[in-house]
Order: sequence, then C-alpha cells, then structure tokens
Amino acid sequence: MPFIKDYIDIFLSKTVHLFRKSSKDYDIIIGQLLIKKNIISKDQIDNALNEQKVKLVELGKAVKLGEIIVGLGYATEENLIDIINEYYNISVTSLSDNIQQLIEKKRGSFIEKLPTPSIPIWLKLSVATMIIIVITVFVISYVVLGKQREILYQQTLKIGKVSLNNYAYNARIPLLENNILQLNTVINGASNIEGLIYAAILDHSRVIKAHSNFNKIGTDFKRFGNVEEVTTEDGIVYFTSKLISGERVIHLSKPIVFKNKRLGAVHVGVSIDFIEHEISSERVSIIIMTIIVVLLSTVIAVFFGFRFAGPITKLVVATQEIGSGNYNYKIKMKRNDELGNLAIAFNKMSEDLLKKSFMQESFGKYVGCEVLNMIMANPEDSWLKGRKNEATILFLDVRGFTSYSSTKDPEEIVEELNEYFEIVTNIVIDYGGYIDKFIGDAVLAVFGVPIHNRRHIERGIQAAVLIQKELVKTGNAKDNKLLTSVGIGIDSGVVISGNIGTQVKMEYTVIGDSVNIASRLNGLAKSGEIVISRKVFEKVGKLVEVEALPPQGIKGVAGKVETFRVRSIIDRQQRPDLI
Repeated sequence: MPFIKDYIDIFLSKTVHLFRKSSKDYDIIIGQLLIKKNIISKDQIDNALNEQKVKLVELGKAVKLGEIIVGLGYATEENLIDIINEYYNISVTSLSDNIQQLIEKKRGSFIEKLPTPSIPIWLKLSVATMIIIVITVFVISYVVLGKQREILYQQTLKIGKVSLNNYAYNARIPLLENNILQLNTVINGASNIEGLIYAAILDHSRVIKAHSNFNKIGTDFKRFGNVEEVTTEDGIVYFTSKLISGERVIHLSKPIVFKNKRLGAVHVGVSIDFIEHEISSERVSIIIMTIIVVLLSTVIAVFFGFRFAGPITKLVVATQEIGSGNYNYKIKMKRNDELGNLAIAFNKMSEDLLKKSFMQESFGKYVGCEVLNMIMANPEDSWLKGRKNEATILFLDVRGFTSYSSTKDPEEIVEELNEYFEIVTNIVIDYGGYIDKFIGDAVLAVFGVPIHNRRHIERGIQAAVLIQKELVKTGNAKDNKLLTSVGIGIDSGVVISGNIGTQVKMEYTVIGDSVNIASRLNGLAKSGEIVISRKVFEKVGKLVEVEALPPQGIKGVAGKVETFRVRSIIDRQQRPDLI
C-alpha cells in the first residue's frame, strides 16, 4: 500500500539522519531556525533555497545558505551569527566559518554520543555461544523438519494409495452387480483407518454408491475446483486441498476397471494436518532442547569466561602495579596453560625489574645521575670496554686510622666510617664524579670518565675543597675525630677505564700513572689538607690559592715531583659550585 511505503521511507530517512547529516539538512535546519526566530519568512527561505540551487549550477560549487540570505537582503550577517551561536552554543565569527563542522563537533552524531560500552569477556563468550548454538539448531531443525515433513507426506500418500488399491480391487464385482450393501461393506472399515477422512465408490455416472458418510449415498459426487492433479504410473490421481473446516487433505482417486471396462471410481481423502501436528511437536521438543543446551552452554561459557577473564584481570592489575613502581607485586595463579605461563613470565619480569631497580638504586649511590642514565640506557655500550680518557683522580685517606681504630669499638668505627663515606660520596656525585672504590678507610674518586667533561679538573678541585669543609664541620659538631683526619691527593692525566676482572667478578675502574700519583700525593697530605700535582696546578692555577711544597720523590716516578697544598678557591662566591 502506498501510504505504508511512504511511512517506511520517512522512517529510513530519519534513521539515516540520526547518524549523519548532509549540508542540505543543515541548511534546512538553519532556515527553520530563522523562521522560528521571525528573522525571515517561509517564502523568503524558499527563495533563498532556489537561489542556492541556481548558484550551484552557475558557479559549480555550493554557496552557504546564510550568505545567500544576506545577499538577498533578508537578514544581516550579525543577526545570523548571533542566532546560530546562541542556538548551537558555538563560537562563529563569520558566515565563512565551517558552521556545519562546528555544529557536528559540538553535538556529534547519535552514534558519537553513545558511550563506548565495556563488555566483559564472559558476557561476550556467553552471547557468542548462544548465537552460534541458536543459529546452528535453527538451521539443523529447519533441514531436519523439512525432510521429516516430506517423509511423512510420502508415507501418508503411500497409505492412501494402499487403501485406494484395496477398495478398487474389492469393489469390482459388487459394483458390477450394483450391490450397494456389499459396496458399503467394502468401505465400512474406512472410519477405522487413522487419518482417513472419507472413502467413496462411484459408478460410471459419478453417482455415489458407497460412502463412509451414509448420508451421501445416492448423491452426485462433486468435483473440486481448479486443482493441480498428479497422475502416477499405476493410474492413481491425487491432489491436495483444504476443506471448509480448514483441514488439509490429500485426495486420491482410481478408476475401477473390470475386463478393460471402466465401472466407476474409488475416491479417498487422507488428512495431512497430523503432519504439521507432528512437526509442531518436534519443533517444541527442539525448542526445549535448544533452551536447555543454550542454558548449559551459557553456564559453561560464563565459567570459561570467568576462567579466562580472571587471569587477564590479574594481569591488568599487575601491569598497573608494575607501572607504578611496585616491582614486588606477584601474580598468584596456578594454571597449566598459556595464561599460567604468561603469569610465570610476568613474575619473572617483575623480579628482573626489581633487580634492575636495586642495581640502579645501589649503583646510583656511587655514580652521578648522568653516568647512571648512560649506563642503564646502554648497558652493552663501549663504556664497558677499555679506552683512554683524560681524568682527574682524588685519593682520600684517614690519617692515623690504624691507631685511632684500636681505641674504638668496631660498631663505633663502622658508624663513623659510614658517615665519612656518605659525605664524600654525596659531594663527589654532586660534582659529576663517581666513586671508583672504597679501600679500607681510603676512597678513590674519579672525574671525567665514563662521561668526559672538559672541566673535570676544576670539578675535582671544587669537590675536594668542599669535602674537607664538610668533614671538618661535621667532625667538630659530632666530635668525630676521624672526619677531621682526612688527607686528599689529586692528580690528572690519561687513564685507561673499563671493566676489569673475570666472568665471576667484574669491576669498572681506572688504571694509570695518575691513579698511582694521586695515591702517593695523598700520603703527603696531612689531616685536612689537599695536595695536588704540578699538572693539576697548571690547569687550575687561577682558580685556587696554593702553597708550594718542597719537591718530593715519589715511588714509581723518576726525579722529584713538584707538589702544592691547596689553601682555598679564589673568588669562590662569584663562581658557581658546578661548572
């Protein structure tokens, strides 16, 4: 019907507009808005839309409706902008702005407004399982019931044919003798056959001589209307029709022939409604079984869904914990499958991260941040390999430590040493150096490797001066004589740096004459003193105030070595601590 089609078209168009709006739609909406605000009339809008079409043909491109309205003098640009901004809650400054895009961005389509659903895995599995099972059962039941309907139909047809042949054979002689009583006796058992609606014997004039309904005996047999008949090889004609009562019946007929002479015919009708009844019963059974299977499968799907979703949820939580720095977090999961293996791998990863964190934290206590970041970023880089570098070496030692420690308890000595090491380490790291090693009460600090700094000598000197000040300050404040008894020797030169040792134990360290000389200069420094070599003084002579010491013979070095005692840093307050 036409009006139904119109409603469908309107519904489809409205549905499509929910998801996307064309520029024409926005023009119409804006036009309706202007009419509602009494800015222009409906006739003016129609004129503007027609003018827009003409412009499209003339210019080959669309012109905005607002510009058309302003051009025709129906409204001012300011009025249009104010109304659009107020209605759509946007900020349009000119009609040349992409109003449609701003409206879409502000409002969004219907789908864009919908929140993104968060569907759990167990629900997805359940729904997917139910859909698969329902579709599978529907297809199977459709095919099976179709075949069953055909089998029952053929079986019914076969029963009708057997009954028809039996009546035709037994009715020959009584029909020839016009023995009405015997003819009715022949079909009297028709009512006892399940599904048989009627049976009738006709003479050659189509007068009913016998019928399962005695009231019809002697009447003319009325033919059905235009029906499509099927004739079998044995002369049986059959067709299907629906009675007035609504019952569907297969009608079969066969001529009664005796000695090649047609005496009449036998007609029977077999109900096929029981087929639909059987099919309906089977359909109900299938539906019940489907419901049972769906419920069971849903339970199983939910079970497996939770079984899979639970570990995944644990992994998500673990990921969040690891991401927040909680490397001690462990996943407790006992599964002999891929998820169990994933949990084991995840725990192993957290252990490795924890070890790396410990290493970074521990190693960071001995090297500066820039050195640590370089090492962690390139653990296999060339910094591990031996290479030559210019470096400054600080060697610190406690004067008279052996005799001092003999008068103290071991716990007290360890505590004082740790305080001493902490002050030295913090200052060395602050000035860009790193602690190479602790040797009893001695400390070997290095500036300039593994990251080269062209001002490594100045940083070493500044660190040494500050170390002595902090040691003396802390030692006097806490009456810790060990802190006030430290001497420092400094030398600078080319050293070899790299990982030295074996596969069992490796150590990143520096070796060279400068290390040995710094150690010897440290032996010349008294408590609270800093002794530097001539090489160091030549590099930072303008930075420090020194006192020349008598040339000294140093083991391993030919001739006398010029040494200097650092008294202070010149103009230190005008220089930054870190250069």
